[in-house]
Amino acid sequence: MQSITLQQFNGYLKGQGKSRYNISTLNWQVNLGEHWLLLGGNGAGKSALTATLIGEAQCESGKRLSSIDRVILVSSDSQKQLLANELEHEKQSLVKDLIFTSQNQHSSLLTQLIELFKFDTLLNRRFRDLSTGETRKLLLINALSSSCDLVVLDEPFDGLDADSCLQLNQILVDLSKTITFVFVLNRLDEIPAFISHYGYVSQGCLIHTLANPSVEQLNDLLKLLHLEHTTLSVPKPDSTQLQSLFAGETLVKLNNAKVSYSDITVFKNLSWTIKKHQHWQLSGANGSGKTCLLSLITGDNPQCYNNDIEVFGFKRGTGESIWDIKQHIGFISNALHMDYRVSISALNTVISGFYDSIGLYQKPNDSQVNIAKQWLALIGLSDKQNTSFTQLSYGDQRMLLIVRAMVKHPTLLILDEPCLGLDEANRQRVLVLIEKVCAANTSTVIYVNHHAADKIKGIENYLKMEDFH
Repeated sequence: MQSITLQQFNGYLKGQGKSRYNISTLNWQVNLGEHWLLLGGNGAGKSALTATLIGEAQCESGKRLSSIDRVILVSSDSQKQLLANELEHEKQSLVKDLIFTSQNQHSSLLTQLIELFKFDTLLNRRFRDLSTGETRKLLLINALSSSCDLVVLDEPFDGLDADSCLQLNQILVDLSKTITFVFVLNRLDEIPAFISHYGYVSQGCLIHTLANPSVEQLNDLLKLLHLEHTTLSVPKPDSTQLQSLFAGETLVKLNNAKVSYSDITVFKNLSWTIKKHQHWQLSGANGSGKTCLLSLITGDNPQCYNNDIEVFGFKRGTGESIWDIKQHIGFISNALHMDYRVSISALNTVISGFYDSIGLYQKPNDSQVNIAKQWLALIGLSDKQNTSFTQLSYGDQRMLLIVRAMVKHPTLLILDEPCLGLDEANRQRVLVLIEKVCAANTSTVIYVNHHAADKIKGIENYLKMEDFH
């Protein structure tokens, strides 16, 4: 039987922007026809193990034996690498240039995937203009149509809207009859029904494996993923920070807002008023303009000056400064995570939220340091307060950036898919944390999310981008 076998494998993997990740005494065999799921907390080493499986890790001792030649990986790192290649070589690739090859251009499966993900209208668009979710779909199209025997999918549903998740799940079910899959998933509700083998990963080791487990065996394994919830309390704001409070009741007001690029209209006729302590959930399919809308509010989109927008009492384009706006905003998004590449400590990452800076360039006061330490304790990262941000796992980085957005108790807290990339325990912790912030009534929350199950108690207002196309 064709397989990939790792025998007493010891080695290391060098991640992008990270120090090396050690793999210790790994014994693992994946046979064609098996479908594996790796589970474990953030930083456990799940992604490192899949990279080792496909031969990307440096071997120091032990063996990697493979009779499977055609393997492919889809992950956040491969997504970053594709973008980095475009930027490094100053490419302006069109989507169709990255999808169609001489090997697959006549593939009926490729045609089906393009239709499934509604990519027929995107083929002539520049790759760099795709949203995060659309980029992930492009990688999935390429991987699933590649005729590989083994496909490794590291968080394949991340960044996809609900309809796309359902469609992807169905195509995976169909392809599971002919392709062997290895998954890394953090969300238990995304586990495909055809999974036959489970592995639990901790500290770079494959601790438990189960083949075709009973319900009882599987439940025992899944219990390892759930942390016992302790009582959460949000740390108080810094009373020593000299910051004027916004006293008005209306925080944001947009009248018939429109954003378009060339002949493409992202959205139009969008009117939206956000009042103090009126929490909102913003939803929409990939590419519907959610992040674009938020950038109008924060002032990061130049078209904010072409629209009738009032933010914190300032009418856009009347001489307000960036600080007049951003001093009242806390923000987390996938784009911010991509941009936050500075090598500062976890503690200073949280403190930087007081100053809205990427990195820390001012000396904080004792109160700010103490408050930041309380936030680290809240998310279970006190033992990593001196660890460099770039050396932390993706999930730990995400948790840090979330509390960075919350630390100053901003008037408006914008959470653009905050749970992206988090394991089950941290996801639940973030949801409870947002609920506490809503209840505290010190910040007004805008919450962007694709998953219906991730509703927050206290958020009772909804804006759907599909209503403005």
